[in-house]
Amino acid sequence: MSIGIYESNFDGEGLRIGIVQARFNEDVCHGLRSACLAELKQLGVQDDDVLLVTVPGALEIPLALQKMAESAQFDALIALGAVIRGETYHFELVANESGRGISNIGKEFGIPVANAVLTTEDDEQAEARMSEKGTDAARVAVEMANLVMVLDELADEAGDD
Repeated sequence: MSIGIYESNFDGEGLRIGIVQARFNEDVCHGLRSACLAELKQLGVQDDDVLLVTVPGALEIPLALQKMAESAQFDALIALGAVIRGETYHFELVANESGRGISNIGKEFGIPVANAVLTTEDDEQAEARMSEKGTDAARVAVEMANLVMVLDELADEAGDD
């Protein structure tokens, strides 16, 4: 028996990427966006193949992702936002519900969704992580879009037998 191995593919050429960015915690979200867009370009994703929309906050991200997924126009989606702990329970509510909603979109629609919604204790942690997380989101989206295409092709081939 031989084991097949799929090597990660970070070639973004021809991929269509949808991005939903929260506006709350604006400076951090702009840092996430800048890093993400720069990495997408580095990976070969063309500007014309990216749609970026903004929403008020992290709780609104899942609905916008859902609408993008329903359109079937994208190979992968990216969620960008920052939920920074405050003095109330609201942090847990927003972090948990946005995270759950973002994860559900990928499973429901079979589309890769890179979750780059930071959840941090304070502004300093968010600012320290925003560039790396934005870059990672772009890499995850491209890698997973390519993997899903390969797996879909395998499923199609198996269905032809």
